[in-house]
Amino acid sequence: MSPEAVVQWIDSIKGEVSVQQACLWLGVARSTYYRWKNQRNTQPISKPLVTRISELCLAHKFRYGYRKITALLRREMQVNHKRVQRIMREEGLQCRVKVKKRKGIGQPFQIADHLLKRDFHAEQPLQKLVTDITYLPFGSKMLYLSSIMDLYNGEIIAYSIGDTQDTGLVLDTLHQLPTVASCMLHSDQGSVYTSKAFQQAVKEKGIIMSMSRKGTPADNAPIESFHSTLKSETFYLEDFTCTTTAIVAQIVQDYIHYYNLIRIQTKLNNQSPIQFRQLAA
Repeated sequence: MSPEAVVQWIDSIKGEVSVQQACLWLGVARSTYYRWKNQRNTQPISKPLVTRISELCLAHKFRYGYRKITALLRREMQVNHKRVQRIMREEGLQCRVKVKKRKGIGQPFQIADHLLKRDFHAEQPLQKLVTDITYLPFGSKMLYLSSIMDLYNGEIIAYSIGDTQDTGLVLDTLHQLPTVASCMLHSDQGSVYTSKAFQQAVKEKGIIMSMSRKGTPADNAPIESFHSTLKSETFYLEDFTCTTTAIVAQIVQDYIHYYNLIRIQTKLNNQSPIQFRQLAA
């Protein structure tokens, strides 16, 4: 009999005779039976687990470490995070996103209109928004991404991609917002945000404007972090250094869809921004 057959047969009669007696009948040492049983209990479980972990890592393009992979697995099964970490290490499935290096922000200079004061918590949607522009130097010409994030759930609720970093770019983004009373929008002190056209458009929407202190990017940390994450998990991860502008724009659009709808966040109880908003409604 094969080890698998021995284990199955002894387990099937375990309530009728002792393990020792069954082993004597088969001429198998009891220690051998337990060794075969342990192998049987671990191998069939670990192989599907390795496969599922591989599937999840591949689906998310190796953007997740073992903690987030564990969180996804726990939607389907009970699993220990240390086991997931070991399997990912042994199978070469670790997160491949480069660790973002934090830069010192220096001494801040207080200005009157810094209303957000790094209070990045919001009690409801469209209560506190943050906005910024980032460079996309990956195509045949420079592109710029202007985006607005809702601090309630970290969702990107408006964005525009253009080849000019001007007031028109940020106005295109702003015009995607609904008219909402008692909504705060925070930005840096860039000329596009201090322009008369942008300030007038903000007031027309009933939005209260807030701005970072000069030379203090940490005052706008959530949107800065999003832009850094976007580049780390797309262009840098897949080594896109020179491609067409159309592909750059498509990558950004696809990632924002993924970020809002699929990518889980620890601070949102391992839900995506849209899942968090829908469940809280």
